[in-house]
Amino acid sequence: MKLDDFLRMALEKGASDVHLKAGLTPVIRKDGSLRPLSSKIPPLSKEEMEELCFSMMDPQQKQHFKEFKEVDMGYGVSGLGRFRVSVFVQRGSLRMVLRAIPHIVPTIQSLNLPESIAKLSTYQRGLILVTGITGSGKSSTLAAIIDDINQKAHKHILTLEDPIEYLIRDRKSLITQREIGTDTTSFSRALRAGLRQDPDVIFIGEMRDQETVEISLMAAETGHLVLSTLHTLDATETVNRIISYFEGVEQRQVRAQLASVLRAVVSQRLCQKADGKGMVPAVELLINNPRVKGMIENPEETKDLVIAIEEGHTAWGMQSFDQSLMGLLDGGLITVDEALRHATRPEDFRVKMEGIAAMDGRKWSNQNINAKNKDEWSGIDDVELDVVEATKTNITEPRIEIKKKTKN
Repeated sequence: MKLDDFLRMALEKGASDVHLKAGLTPVIRKDGSLRPLSSKIPPLSKEEMEELCFSMMDPQQKQHFKEFKEVDMGYGVSGLGRFRVSVFVQRGSLRMVLRAIPHIVPTIQSLNLPESIAKLSTYQRGLILVTGITGSGKSSTLAAIIDDINQKAHKHILTLEDPIEYLIRDRKSLITQREIGTDTTSFSRALRAGLRQDPDVIFIGEMRDQETVEISLMAAETGHLVLSTLHTLDATETVNRIISYFEGVEQRQVRAQLASVLRAVVSQRLCQKADGKGMVPAVELLINNPRVKGMIENPEETKDLVIAIEEGHTAWGMQSFDQSLMGLLDGGLITVDEALRHATRPEDFRVKMEGIAAMDGRKWSNQNINAKNKDEWSGIDDVELDVVEATKTNITEPRIEIKKKTKN
């Protein structure tokens, strides 16, 4: 069978990734789990793997692979879609992993992202970071934000990618997509050149080194909207990762610079749906405001960013992972076990979840009454508590009013 046949079968089965390895039948990832593509396909031979891998490479990619023993590239199949491809060597033999990229650029709504993320596409300048582990949906979220700008504003949008994933057509905006290795040699070089190409919006596939971070911060300072990704788990780790690219006295300057230009950090974790059909993102969203800015500038306070996120849910539209997971639970989209598996602090999440479940009953026994109210209510057999503010999506401390029950 040809590579295109494997890919067509994989997409028909709803696969997100395809793994090819000599000695094994092709393997796919569907809904987060690995499984054989088909029991009818025999294991691939070493010769078949070489044919599959080298048939998609151009001379430049073949030279890169010969020198570095690995290469990343994009691969398109007419009528089927595009794929992000990684070819590498393991134990002396070739391996290939392909990630499916849909033809259609997703929308913010279709990805089940928080409504607050739609506002990010209206920003005129600053830095927006989308973070998460590999396979957490970063590329889809960024493509949705970029295409939302493309649909609504007259901008020049420059993307620097390795490789190009979603092909974005010109709508109201003018789109320039450059691929590292094919159209340019590195993110930092392409970014420096890009500043002279009259962009309004710049998307950088990944912040990989200090030079790229420096130029990105400078571009955001000089009036551009800059979007990029980092392989970090949450907003706190994202801030610390950017600072860690620098040493000594430079860190104070970078903290001030980042606090000034940062607009938002979107961190994602994909959760399996309760019905087992597909994935849904749990999203932590940090929006920069005066409080957040001070916490970024002060190293002692950076670790408490999650507190600012949770307490900024109503006023700023922020949410922590725990708040996001609680919302998904409330909507019946995920199970309790899945929520606990993705929670940042599972035990804390369990306590919050059980506390809110208890308050949903609206009645607590005397032993649950706050100690400071004990004297006031001594001798009363039954007390009713009115939960004024306690929602599953806003895990802030609820305000509870205590009322005597009317006695007949």
